[in-house]
Amino acid sequence: MGPAVQLALVLCLAAPAAWAVFPEPDLPAAGVLSPDVNHGMDPTIDYGVFTGRVSDKDDAGRVFKVQVENNNSKFFRAGDVLYFRVQDREGAKCKGFVRTVEDHYFAMHVENLDPCWPDAYFRRGTVLRFESPVLAQRVFEASQFRQIVLARKDDFLRQLNGINHFLWNFDQEKVKVAADFDARILEMQTAKQRALDDLVHQRQEKSVLQGELMKRLNETDEALRFYRVERRELLTDRWNLDHDMSLPVGHRPQELRKE
Repeated sequence: MGPAVQLALVLCLAAPAAWAVFPEPDLPAAGVLSPDVNHGMDPTIDYGVFTGRVSDKDDAGRVFKVQVENNNSKFFRAGDVLYFRVQDREGAKCKGFVRTVEDHYFAMHVENLDPCWPDAYFRRGTVLRFESPVLAQRVFEASQFRQIVLARKDDFLRQLNGINHFLWNFDQEKVKVAADFDARILEMQTAKQRALDDLVHQRQEKSVLQGELMKRLNETDEALRFYRVERRELLTDRWNLDHDMSLPVGHRPQELRKE
């Protein structure tokens, strides 16, 4: 065996062991990658605090349009109060009132910018840090209502699953129902034929019994006629008695009446 053949044999034997090694991700033992936020609200987050960027303003510099990355601002309503200050600046906060709300944007009216900003207006792109207890309460209410909606969705999905299962298995259910009724029909036909056969058998037995009973009845009638005791002498004695008493009777005794 040459060196080249030996090297090829070694590679063939070592290749399956090398191919059997697969990289595996380092997953946590609990099997959970992140907290379950499917029900909407993470209790570790303060939803009343968020940041936004000034995107537009009116000519008077009192109404600002703010762009937010977190779309929880959709829960704002016109007239809600919120407090804000410029990002990375400490000090007093300004007070604003929500005017309009749209997707990832909201407009607010500010009476005075002096407590949080020395200039008369905010430049476009200025990052503001907002605080709104009202928004935190709205997010909590939305999270609770979302649980109700999720439960409703699960109920709809359960109903839809049943309907889909019925529709997908319609042909099989149709064949099954038809087979059940065919089995019932066959069973009824078998019971019907068995009942008819029983009636025919009973008819045969009754016919034989009828003939036997008629024969026995005829024999009984003959026995009754044979063993009937006739009292003809009473009629003869009565004729003689009437004749002795000179009653108007015939010269001969009367014949017996037919029964």
